[in-house]
Amino acid sequence: MYINVILPLALDKTFTYLVNEEEYKFIVPGMRVVVPFGKSKHYTALVVEKHQNPPTLYEAKEILQLIDESPIVTSIQIEHWFWLASYYLCTIGEVYKAALPSGLILESETILSANEKTVETTNVSDDQYLILEALQHQTSISLAEIEKFIPKKKIVALVQDLLQKGLLQIQEEVQEVYKPKLVKYIKLSNSFSTPETLQELLATLNKAPKQKEAILHYFQLQAVEKKPISTKYFLEKAGLSDAVLKGLLEKAIFEVYYLNHERIVFEKEEGYEIQLSEAQQETFLSIREQLVSHEVCLFHGVTASGKTEIYIKLIEETINKGEQVLLLLPEIALTTQLVQRLAAYFGNQIAVFHSKYNTNERIEVWQKLLKTNSSTKIVLGVRSALFLPFTNLGLIVVDEEHEATYKQQDPAPRYHARDAAIVLAKLHQAKVVLGSATPSIESYYNAQSGKYGLVTLTKRYNDTALPEVHLIDLKDKYFRKRMDGHFSDELLSRMHETLANGEQILLFQNRRGYSPYIECMTCGHVPQCPSCDVSLTYYKYKNTLSCHYCGYSMAKPTHCHQCHSLDLSTKGFGTEQVELELKKLFPDKQIARMDQDTTRGKFAFEKLLDAFKNQEIDILIGTQMLAKGLDFEHVTLVGILNADNLLNQPYYKAYERAFQMMMQVSGRAGRKDKLGSVVIQTYNPLHNTIQQVVNGNYVAMYEEQIYERRNFKYPPFYRLVQLKLRHKEYAKLKEGSMWLYNVLSQTMKLPILGPEEPAVNRIRNEYIRTILIKIPNTSNLSATKLVLKKVLTSFEAVPQYRAIKVTIQVDY
Repeated sequence: MYINVILPLALDKTFTYLVNEEEYKFIVPGMRVVVPFGKSKHYTALVVEKHQNPPTLYEAKEILQLIDESPIVTSIQIEHWFWLASYYLCTIGEVYKAALPSGLILESETILSANEKTVETTNVSDDQYLILEALQHQTSISLAEIEKFIPKKKIVALVQDLLQKGLLQIQEEVQEVYKPKLVKYIKLSNSFSTPETLQELLATLNKAPKQKEAILHYFQLQAVEKKPISTKYFLEKAGLSDAVLKGLLEKAIFEVYYLNHERIVFEKEEGYEIQLSEAQQETFLSIREQLVSHEVCLFHGVTASGKTEIYIKLIEETINKGEQVLLLLPEIALTTQLVQRLAAYFGNQIAVFHSKYNTNERIEVWQKLLKTNSSTKIVLGVRSALFLPFTNLGLIVVDEEHEATYKQQDPAPRYHARDAAIVLAKLHQAKVVLGSATPSIESYYNAQSGKYGLVTLTKRYNDTALPEVHLIDLKDKYFRKRMDGHFSDELLSRMHETLANGEQILLFQNRRGYSPYIECMTCGHVPQCPSCDVSLTYYKYKNTLSCHYCGYSMAKPTHCHQCHSLDLSTKGFGTEQVELELKKLFPDKQIARMDQDTTRGKFAFEKLLDAFKNQEIDILIGTQMLAKGLDFEHVTLVGILNADNLLNQPYYKAYERAFQMMMQVSGRAGRKDKLGSVVIQTYNPLHNTIQQVVNGNYVAMYEEQIYERRNFKYPPFYRLVQLKLRHKEYAKLKEGSMWLYNVLSQTMKLPILGPEEPAVNRIRNEYIRTILIKIPNTSNLSATKLVLKKVLTSFEAVPQYRAIKVTIQVDY
């Protein structure tokens, strides 16, 4: 009797293993088993099928161990994973590895370390104690090393248990404690359970009034609460010190015990109601109507029109039917704000899932959803939340559906969360709402052609006026010497006025660091990264030059490395330079920066956003993180310091992205009763895209772009598949990419561009070439992909090209 399993390796097929009759009866697809693979390695594999057909090409090995008592993955999930693997041209093993939290897939190479913050080592078996003891003598240990002193079959289950108890942690992740899982409780010792013994006890404590007071407080709380009392809550309510409790514990009057608590608990606010305006109510009813006739509805609502309130009403309606809801967001930063609003309304029916949570917290959400009677009805998350085990999904809301961050870049599977969500909804027979103030051209085209429903909301909440947009011609301002650093006189006067009124300012510059490069004014030399084909970005506060691709950094040079001249100058500007300029211009104001460098910690977003919301910060400078649907009621001025950076990108979506970015950033201004204003600084004020932003004309931008894309064979009329080839030797890569291009051209008879060098043609000492395949909507997509797979297989079979790495981006 046999089972087919998926391994967490980049392998495109399932593998067959031998099981005995008892195991065969017990195993259900979706359970995990430990299997040997290769000579010495073993992996956590997932069962996808059981049958009685022996493999023909190899002899099936026996499984080592069963891990689960019930499936941890649903049949719909497995079906969805196979679709992802075939559509995005990656392996099923890569999808499996990406889908499960790392704590659920242990491998021989998994590196473990002790959790320093935990000292409680009771309730562990002798074998588990051996693992913990080994970690007292070394900082980390791999599963392969544990095998040396513990039988192979036991390991995974033992380690899994230690991970759940919080005694071990997987080392790849930076661990931060969110909330303790074990909470300390107190109870009165059983020896004082009768009224007589209690009376005696109180009499003996006459000389210890504080301890007597503590016991009386305990009875009061127990009478009111009628539930277990945690030590923290007890000390808070009784107003006593730890020493009093310690004395009672030493006398064995009180006993301590621990209860398992959910790490993340959301509190519902009593009396929190949401009232929809007339326009919102109409929109809500229109979306409901559209979802009757369409599987997907595109909700095009201007910024600050109150899309979140409409989502809340749609979510409420769905969970009242007993179904689950997935709310997808493009950025972790957005979950912070939205969680507060949803938790106030839905309380602990919410779970949050994203990479800033540690393994244990993510496993907890996974396990909650597996329970059929789970209280968790709403999951808020970024693209990885698509992989969760929903049992009864009724609605998926994709907020800010136009965002580029929904597309996974590396590693595989390189999926687009919006498209994958629509397929997942179809498998669950659920509905999808795509929401955005600036929808992607593909989604809007689908809505126009009748494939999706379309609902438009043009009014802001409470009829708040859209912000006024002012264009500033930088050529003219520099010519007239009316610039102070990177600020025009007009922007500065508006900033002074805004701050004088006690309001806040957002400034947008889509470059981090102090300046993109340093140049020698004598010979023109620019310091480059030794491993990548890019200039090094200068960071003033660290006084270093850093590469944004490989992380290489060096101290800022004192002289030119080519001609030894001391005349070095910084060129261009990033958020760090803007921050320093502002501190000189507004020395008495609170200024903060929000970019990848300032939001690395787990709670960094929360701290920054809370401080800004509470008006502890007057001016916030940021990169595109600011453009993601954040809601601040005191912001009345938004400044875009250089719009041309966004427009001049070598990418067919550059104008669409620039329009979306500028419209979204502009939408942060004047969201409540005060009128907002937006200042856009540019060298090219007559550019079509900038004029479309000034007029807030999405349809004009859409029509212009759709005309261009039809002419030049781009989505939504053609699907794009990009092949990226990488190798350390330039000549070999050039030869290999040309071979691949020629074979593809001969076999496919489709428009194929390349092989070309991208703008950055070397990263981490590997040269890069790209080939772009354009597949018309009229041709059979799966047949084309099969041909492509065959060509790639034959490419790998050529010995001299085997070392060339090929990555595939579908819907590039």
